[in-house]
Amino acid sequence: MKDVKIEFRKPIYPIGNLLEEYLEKNNKTTQIKIFYDDLLRFSGYTTLFDKDEKDTYWLDVFYPEFEYLEIEASLNKIYTLLHSDGDEETLPFLKVDSIHFCTFGNSKPFRIRVRNILNDNYTNFYIKKADASRIYGLEFEDIFSPNRINFLVYEDTLIEEHILGIPGDVFIENYLSDCTELEKAQIAKEFVKFNERCMIGLLGDMRSYNYVVIPIHDFDQVVYRIRAIDFDQQSYEGQLKIYIPQYFKENIKMVELVNEKLKPNSVEQYRKEVRSAIAKRVLTSNQRYKDLIEIMKTDHISTPDKIEELSTSLQKLTYNSQFKKCKSMGEILETGINFIIKNYQHSQIKK
Repeated sequence: MKDVKIEFRKPIYPIGNLLEEYLEKNNKTTQIKIFYDDLLRFSGYTTLFDKDEKDTYWLDVFYPEFEYLEIEASLNKIYTLLHSDGDEETLPFLKVDSIHFCTFGNSKPFRIRVRNILNDNYTNFYIKKADASRIYGLEFEDIFSPNRINFLVYEDTLIEEHILGIPGDVFIENYLSDCTELEKAQIAKEFVKFNERCMIGLLGDMRSYNYVVIPIHDFDQVVYRIRAIDFDQQSYEGQLKIYIPQYFKENIKMVELVNEKLKPNSVEQYRKEVRSAIAKRVLTSNQRYKDLIEIMKTDHISTPDKIEELSTSLQKLTYNSQFKKCKSMGEILETGINFIIKNYQHSQIKK
């Protein structure tokens, strides 16, 4: 299996005025002052290792006491906004247990762990540099997929909730072999759906460590769901395969599972189910999708050569000449969604 390569690090694209107005309209902004750059001023760190003493690429960072108290107060308020609509009655019972900094990947996030001292329950969330590509990815994930996701923006800082689940690479290595044959077939089905959803939504770089597998207990069985956790590569690259998870070598065991457990007609059935579900979600999203795609069509989140490369590939794949007219990533995404909706509505008429 030939691996798909991303040659260069994607730049961070700033949030434009129109996107900022959209976020304010949809209650995605906060006035609590917290800056990503402030967290970079840590005075020391220790390396974090996992239970097998392997480097996790995370650092446990610490700050001077007088700065930490101010940072902790802001982080606790952010927690209340994410999880209790800003209810400050819980603030006296919240404590920031740790602040971790990731040295791996594009976004280099901070992971914040907040603990409720009354019951010792804790919750994680992330603080990253705000990037327009990531914002579009988060919003389209909320619209296109069955998954809900919560985030907030303060100027050039993004606050993102933690997504529960087993990292895909960990699941493949440590858990997949212990699944029953029925469970493996169900996981194969979910990977097909995830694969299709990423391609339609132009969400790229879904290697196994950029999504999670979520086991859900349902009566006498366990069912599995797959969802993305990294939205950095939304509508940027020109190579079509980057938006299709099956082409990454990290997912080869998932691809083998699909080939082993599913017949071609079943794979096509599940792909159609995804296209139908996305069409219905877009049609029932009221004005939200229309507002967002209109903004994205005018936004600069890629380069002309990548836009031309991707539009040409999609035109060859779908035989839809409208792709060749696209001048932005927003126009490419809209053309693809319109193509999906048109086919869905045509199938409904035939019924």
